[in-house]
Amino acid sequence: MSTVAYDGTALLGRQLRRMRNNPGLLILTQTMPISMLLFFGYVFGSALAMPGREYRSFLVPGLLVATAAGGIMAGMFQAAQDTHRGVMDRLRTLPISRSAVPLGQAAADLVVTAAGTVPFLLVGLAVGWRVEGGVLEAAAAVGLSLLFRFAMTWIGIFLGLLTRNEEAAGQLGGATFLLPLLSSAYIPTAGLPGWLRTAAEWNPISAVATALRDLFGNAPVPADGAWPVTHPIAGSLAWCLVLIAVFMPLAVRRYAYGER
Repeated sequence: MSTVAYDGTALLGRQLRRMRNNPGLLILTQTMPISMLLFFGYVFGSALAMPGREYRSFLVPGLLVATAAGGIMAGMFQAAQDTHRGVMDRLRTLPISRSAVPLGQAAADLVVTAAGTVPFLLVGLAVGWRVEGGVLEAAAAVGLSLLFRFAMTWIGIFLGLLTRNEEAAGQLGGATFLLPLLSSAYIPTAGLPGWLRTAAEWNPISAVATALRDLFGNAPVPADGAWPVTHPIAGSLAWCLVLIAVFMPLAVRRYAYGER
């Protein structure tokens, strides 16, 4: 096994034990998407043009992507907390691969997110959401959402290492809650004003949400709009690969050099 894989696996175990020792936060992060599904599905569903089950079928893929976007906040807070408390400095003195520490954090977050996806989708089925496409397409949709979470986590890790303060990271991370609001995660973008619709459609969340709805068979791909939402699968993969290619090296470099 390579040094990066061996060290990364060890750091993955550390992160998972850390989450296990903080069950309150773990339960909160796992139940929040379900709570939002029940709230948005029954409150907004009665007020929008897409009522009841139709809106919940639209909402479940959107919430899955919004949860994935939460990787920014989770990655930022954990990286800033470890930096602020001196954990990163201690890890930096050990003879381990420099990329293993942020990689272990990103991998642990991915494992926990994958586990939390199962109860979320089961609740979605209970409230009327259905997989209208094939099994392989549905598996691809879940895989795409996890890939997007992985990309978002690297953004958060870099920002957390940059801020170096868990309080600042918590406040900045809370602002990321606005990102899904400026997208098609909760509502269609067709009724938005021109400039706002353009901004929402170029939001990576809109591309991934549209791709998931297409793969699950819940909604057709829009015929008009920005390129990422009219070609959602290609657009989603492009966004994910670009974000990982940019922020993974930045996060590793920031961790390796510390304050320098």
